[in-house]
Amino acid sequence: MEPEKETARPIIDQVKDYAETRFKLLKYEVIERSTSVIADIITDIVIIVLWVLAFLFFSFTLALWLADVLHSYWQGFGCVTAFYALIAIIIAMAKRSFEKPMINIMIRKLFK
Repeated sequence: MEPEKETARPIIDQVKDYAETRFKLLKYEVIERSTSVIADIITDIVIIVLWVLAFLFFSFTLALWLADVLHSYWQGFGCVTAFYALIAIIIAMAKRSFEKPMINIMIRKLFK
């Protein structure tokens, strides 16, 4: 009976080692994936902030140019405001067609 005990013990040790190794591997994979997602989100936020700044400066430039053309600041800024209000109305009316691609992009980012 002693040979069975000797062979059974190393197998139990090997199973324990295997389980510990799999747990460590899983932990490292979770860490890698979460840091990758966080880095991707931070990068996207920086890009969005830069695009918003560029958009704002473009809007001011366009409004000032239109004010110069129309010889009135309120008309120049009013035209730009009306243009963005029109775009907002169009997007609000077509909201469903914009949501689905955005959802798909977010899901791809989370599961890549």
